[in-house]
Amino acid sequence: VQLQASGGGLVQTGGSLRLSCTASGGTFSSYAMGWFRQAPGAEREFVAAITWSSGKTYYADSVEDRFTISKANAKTTAYLQMNSLKPEDTAVYYCAAARMTGIVVPSTDYTSWGQGTQVTVSS
Repeated sequence: VQLQASGGGLVQTGGSLRLSCTASGGTFSSYAMGWFRQAPGAEREFVAAITWSSGKTYYADSVEDRFTISKANAKTTAYLQMNSLKPEDTAVYYCAAARMTGIVVPSTDYTSWGQGTQVTVSS
């Protein structure tokens, strides 16, 4: 599976961005998709995940109620809508795919990764 992430940028505190992750090269009904982020000097951390077949979602506590993960089956694209952004959301955001049917949280379970897109939230 190949993943192409896009949609990052610079936004002020309280603003919104939508990230996209377009997938190709696989049968996505048996995959889970996830978003991770990595700030400078920090480890990569889980943000959100979705199952491709049922659309079940799961979020990190730090983003729940502000971020929404979704998918468009026909476009084989996953999205991360980010609202009420904070400076601490500043990071490189990565999308990832795991050949599993349930929610996947550990980054080590993901086998395909996009190239990352920078999100910068100014105060």
